[in-house]
Amino acid sequence: MHIPDGMLPGEICAAGYAGTAVLTWFCIKKARSTNEDSTIIVSRASVMAAAFFVVSWVHIPLPPVSVHPILAGLMGIILGWISFPAILVGLFFQAAMFGHGGFTTLGVNALSMGGAALLAWAMYRLLRRKQGERAILISGFVAGFAGVSLAVIFTGSVLILTIPAYIDSGTELSAILAMAAAHLPLALAEGVFTALVARFLLRVKPDMLL
Repeated sequence: MHIPDGMLPGEICAAGYAGTAVLTWFCIKKARSTNEDSTIIVSRASVMAAAFFVVSWVHIPLPPVSVHPILAGLMGIILGWISFPAILVGLFFQAAMFGHGGFTTLGVNALSMGGAALLAWAMYRLLRRKQGERAILISGFVAGFAGVSLAVIFTGSVLILTIPAYIDSGTELSAILAMAAAHLPLALAEGVFTALVARFLLRVKPDMLL
């Protein structure tokens, strides 16, 4: 899911950083405008960023590639606006400590996974207008599924649109589509996991669900 250094042209990397900077500023501004305690927001963001950081090392072999959990949907429904900065921090430490992803592509990766978290949260809020466990299960599943699917669509689109002229486009396209297809089982699994976590939080600590 992470795009490593050297895969994208410089102008795309620069655009990714610019977009990430603007979206990070906007998300923090929106988070500050809420009535939530800033200490609680930071605490939740720290825990979820750490979880995002750790699960990226749980590699699941799905030939011809391997995938890892993302938790973008879960981060969206728990952190809301602050999910984007939290994912950005997690991506930075993954690149800095383990070389997972890259620094030149950090902005693009943040837009991919952080943007997916925000969109998944928006879908969750739209579907959760009805009360009850059924609504929370449906909205939670959609959020978890969308968190993976949207990130795959964004990443795959960027890679397809920036295939270098010296590379066989047919072979590269096949590899990208194989990567996307391999993430479908992960999207379904994260949908189920997010739905169950959302139902659990609804029962024990509903204020954690935004």
